[in-house]
Amino acid sequence: MKFPPRPKTPALIQKFQWILDPIGYLEGTHERYPDIFVAKDIGFGQNVVVVNHPQALQQILTNDRKQFSSPGKTNKLLEPLIGDYSVMMLEGDRHKKRRQLVMPSFHGERMKAYGDLICNLADRVIGEIPTGQPFLARDATQAISMQVILQAVFGLYEGKRYQKLKALFSSVGDIFHSPVNSIFLFIPFLQRDWGAWSPWGKFVRLRQQIDDLLYTEIAERRANPDRDRTDILSMLMSARDEEGRPLSDKELRDELMTLMFAGHETTATAMAWALYWIHTIPEVRYKLLAELDSLGDSKDLMSLARLPYLTAVCQETLRIHPVAILTFPRVATEPVELMGYQIQPGTTVAGCIYLTHQREDIYRDRHQFKPERFLEKQFSPYEFIPFGGGARRCIGEALAMFEMKLAIATIMSRYQLELVDRRPEKPQRRGVTLAPDRGVRMTKLSRQSQVASPQSQVAIIH
Repeated sequence: MKFPPRPKTPALIQKFQWILDPIGYLEGTHERYPDIFVAKDIGFGQNVVVVNHPQALQQILTNDRKQFSSPGKTNKLLEPLIGDYSVMMLEGDRHKKRRQLVMPSFHGERMKAYGDLICNLADRVIGEIPTGQPFLARDATQAISMQVILQAVFGLYEGKRYQKLKALFSSVGDIFHSPVNSIFLFIPFLQRDWGAWSPWGKFVRLRQQIDDLLYTEIAERRANPDRDRTDILSMLMSARDEEGRPLSDKELRDELMTLMFAGHETTATAMAWALYWIHTIPEVRYKLLAELDSLGDSKDLMSLARLPYLTAVCQETLRIHPVAILTFPRVATEPVELMGYQIQPGTTVAGCIYLTHQREDIYRDRHQFKPERFLEKQFSPYEFIPFGGGARRCIGEALAMFEMKLAIATIMSRYQLELVDRRPEKPQRRGVTLAPDRGVRMTKLSRQSQVASPQSQVAIIH
């Protein structure tokens, strides 16, 4: 019987490699074990079979709830952030029913309603940055995505509660901003409240302040229902399961925390990477500006979101720098043969999004940023998996892509930006995600209308 290969590095060393240098850990292991290997205790409380071959991913994702289950307990790492009643933490029928309740909030007419909000917020955030003053693109995109979540999801606009939540969520994100600080999420022993001065103590106090504000908002909404509201919180509060029961206050709180931390941090990072690559490769910028200019002054937002090169730029950004490293883990429910290896029942298996997107046999010249590859070929859901797949595919995928496209299009159409630091940005752990290590340092030169037309710029480079 052939079992997946196991690196000989001691478990504790592997764990710290995974926390402090996940890319180095994955790339080094991938050189020795190209398709599949066993990672020792990298955050799931047990060994994990890590796979990146599309054939293996297809087998796992198409057999969700058959050969594999996706128990919420494997996501324990996220519990301190999102609670234990979130859709991410549920399993079986409870997970399936919760997804059915939440999914309608992210599709159809709902997306159109959020379009103007996204564009206006992107314009306002970049517009408020002083011309000629360096800024971090990652900070700017976080400000955009944070406000999109607070307004579109939470239904909160300018006001004391809005400002307090914005500051609190930013502070929580900053606690886990580096690989060293992220250690607290991966080692439960360190999750001790030693007072407000300690990292975990500070996190616990910030979380409590957030909870107080969210529960107050939920109570006020219940006391004063408004059917005209279009935010996602209002939709979740009006949703009913098959027995006609609404979500409890705790369930609503945990879903809001999930949407905030899984939605704004990830989308902010993806947009920052997009701005980095667009301004690193002149031809990419010129082609994108030419496509945006082709729509003229009157831009229908849904047409804008369907632009092929803009879409390809966003896809290639998520390909070369996926924000999430792994898919949600699955557990084998029966003996399974995977890539010629035997997987025993109870074994935890996870797809590696990063390594799949870096396979040279799928993406030739994998280290190069080439949006054209998405115009020339349609990749399968097992070759391009930035949002995971199967029963645990990201619920907010549609909103994330819509926001990314509209925000990038708005910024590029209205402002001329430039990289201040030309050194390559490298992916670095930020909590459970990967972000640019220096935050993409840029400066705003002028309004975009003051530069040459995209067509003339394209002509210059050819």
